[in-house]
Amino acid sequence: MTRTSFVFAGSAAAAVLLLVTPATSARQREGAAPIESTTGMVVSANGMASDVGAAVLAKGGNAVDAAVATAFALAVVLPSAGNIGGGGFMVIRPASGPAVTIDYRERAPFKSTKTMYLDSAGNIVRARTNTGYLAPGVPGTVRGLAMAHKKFGKLPWKDVVAPAADLAEKGFVLSDAQARSINGELARGMLPYPQSVKAYGKPGGTWKGGDTIVLADLGRALRAIETTGPNAFYTGWIADSIVATMTAGGGLITKKDLAEYAAVQRAPVRGTYKGYEINSMPPPSSGGVAIVEILNILEPYDLAKMGRASAEAQHLIIEAQRRAYLDRARFLGDPDFTPVPVEKLTSKAHAKQVAASIDLMKTSSSVELGKDIVTVGQRAESEETTHFSVVDKNGMAVASTYTLEGGYGSHVVVSGAGFILNNEMGDFNKKPGTTDSTGTIGTLPNQIAPGKRMLSSMSPTIVTKNGQLFLVTGSPGGRTIINTTLHVMLNAMEFGMNIREAVDAAREDSEWLPDVASYERNALPDSIVKQLEAMGHRVRITNGAQGDAHSIMYDAKTKTAFGANDTRSADSKVSKP
Repeated sequence: MTRTSFVFAGSAAAAVLLLVTPATSARQREGAAPIESTTGMVVSANGMASDVGAAVLAKGGNAVDAAVATAFALAVVLPSAGNIGGGGFMVIRPASGPAVTIDYRERAPFKSTKTMYLDSAGNIVRARTNTGYLAPGVPGTVRGLAMAHKKFGKLPWKDVVAPAADLAEKGFVLSDAQARSINGELARGMLPYPQSVKAYGKPGGTWKGGDTIVLADLGRALRAIETTGPNAFYTGWIADSIVATMTAGGGLITKKDLAEYAAVQRAPVRGTYKGYEINSMPPPSSGGVAIVEILNILEPYDLAKMGRASAEAQHLIIEAQRRAYLDRARFLGDPDFTPVPVEKLTSKAHAKQVAASIDLMKTSSSVELGKDIVTVGQRAESEETTHFSVVDKNGMAVASTYTLEGGYGSHVVVSGAGFILNNEMGDFNKKPGTTDSTGTIGTLPNQIAPGKRMLSSMSPTIVTKNGQLFLVTGSPGGRTIINTTLHVMLNAMEFGMNIREAVDAAREDSEWLPDVASYERNALPDSIVKQLEAMGHRVRITNGAQGDAHSIMYDAKTKTAFGANDTRSADSKVSKP
């Protein structure tokens, strides 16, 4: 993958990043070229889905029309994460007027109990939350997309759903990466579920790049959603198929669960950072609260002068993340079930208070900071989610992140309807009152309750400056989502990078507990790693990629969008009308 090149001057012990002079607008510098458009663009993890969204823009649709079409298309061509059997979040900013958010996160079935994933000895049975019929929450994607379209869309509903139905019914050509992914899933995750193998298997062989896969049952379900609307999913034959699949496998989702599911429009979490305005997701996502809190802690410091890859800047970023993730564990959950002090956590006063404990010369103790909840470890969330960004010719913008939770979710395909159900129940705190070194979190705000939405880290975000659109971003990656999105934002707002550079730059993740700062390879020179370690940080260099941040920067003066697909995903693409 392409990475930003760092140039260092001075001795190794005092290496300081020398940045290219920051751009005065979103326009790219030679050698790092985003894709440019004055007619709008769609950036997603799959080129076919991006093309569907761009075609909707070309047809006269707005950013919401294109986003809805892209989401339905991803449900076909990106089965590991794109979905109608999962849920997520969307931030919408009209060309004029304030941003709004749509919460279409999954909910716990009404038959759920707070100890449903514990055995007789009180131990969590991970297999029940990772795979199978007890893992799914009630899907929210179709209701959420329908709400967005009804409130803000321009084209008829059928025009934004039909392209996905066509892809499923007629089939699409697999890339090498898609073929490998589906083959791996068939050999492992889907193997215990005959209806799943039937839906995605290749008769008599394995998939290869260049093969055409037809998803007939999924096409039938999408066609029903196209012609009769979202009720086909929640009260029609698709709902009957979900319930039949659940009943056959011992699952909990009922017709009442589906019929009573509703997406929710919520006010964005808002913040400011050095003249920029942040609009991100509120609870039950933790993303917006954590990002604003981190930025509030960092705002008094001149990180650009320190240098992005300096030990000084990285130390401050890690310490800010440590405190925001601790607040996440203490306070955040579904606001319909527990009070969440969003206003306090996102205030400048709170940031000042928690930042007072930061020592500029050495690391803090995560355990000591969080001793009131006695946590000395956390279990990672799955990283199989997907994000897409859209801007139309008028400057209307959409940032949306949605998920099945784990790769291919529960691995259970709904018989006769062809889509995969999520395994989102695993995002709840499953052992009430127990928070220990094995990674179990049991704090009250995110314990299971019937009808409750599980906590998320998804962070679709829109940034403005002087009231004008500036940045549309977000990422998959479990709890790393917050920090991936944060780094794209800091790269653009603080370090003067264009969008291609901001997305390509190597990333860091630190989450309070586990008390480790992880960096993508080549993010830091060895000398800076040693400086951080001397300050007490545990640094881990990873070979894998962190996140998948398909993003758009916007120049309001020229009404030009600059897009960067994240090359960490092989099939990603920027498409424009």
